[in-house]
Amino acid sequence: MPWVNKEMCVGCGICVSQCPVQAIQQQPDGLVEIDDAKCIRCGRCHDVCPQEAVRHDSERIPQEVAANLRWVRGLLDNFETSSQRSAFMDRIERYFNKERKVIEKTLALLKTTGDHNAQSLDEAIHSVLQQSDRQ
Repeated sequence: MPWVNKEMCVGCGICVSQCPVQAIQQQPDGLVEIDDAKCIRCGRCHDVCPQEAVRHDSERIPQEVAANLRWVRGLLDNFETSSQRSAFMDRIERYFNKERKVIEKTLALLKTTGDHNAQSLDEAIHSVLQQSDRQ
């Protein structure tokens, strides 16, 4: 997901005008913000930004890891004993392993969609749901 480095953005608005789904809005301070829910990940904003303020999501990996750790840290406060905390950490590990499996399976299926059209994705969805019905 692209994001805007506020220190690099000069508020020129080029990315706003180039976004095909109006996912980028200019804020009162003149800088821009990308609405993750609307963004279709076309990359146009990144390509047209003269300041290179629109950044790749891979640059945010450390912040996302830190956010995960903060979340776990906040939950950890709910457990009083060492054995409770240990059991909680086991559950959290299972949670993140499940998330990894979801991502790995999603990526594997995306690779099998051939020409990457809607029909091939629909077939992949159908296949996954049929497998889950059999379990």
